[in-house]
Amino acid sequence: MSAIGKSRWAIAEGYLPPYSNGDGADLQSHEAACILNAGEEDAHIEVTIFFKDRAPAGPYRITVPARRTWHMRFNDLCEPERIPTGTEYASYFESDVPVVIQHARLDSRQSELALLTTVAFGSD
Repeated sequence: MSAIGKSRWAIAEGYLPPYSNGDGADLQSHEAACILNAGEEDAHIEVTIFFKDRAPAGPYRITVPARRTWHMRFNDLCEPERIPTGTEYASYFESDVPVVIQHARLDSRQSELALLTTVAFGSD
């Protein structure tokens, strides 16, 4: 199977709600980068987080195995630091092999859940 996608991606919109109304991890408010690596090589990805009023955080280093997908929750990133909740941010991904990235957010601050999803901006 051939690799598809781009090696650089950006998600200009980011926000981790400061609280959730849902029970359990599945209904916790979160954002995710849904990453598809359809190629034959593992994807080694560096993620940098940008803020409006401070220096960037990162790089966060992740690996998506060959011919696999991973829904990376921004809430779970902790090294080199956690992303603060209630703060606007943007994210930049750089991969050593082509991947496809889609952005998703589950906002469970209200009992009526909101789900947002969009394909990130990709560039070679």
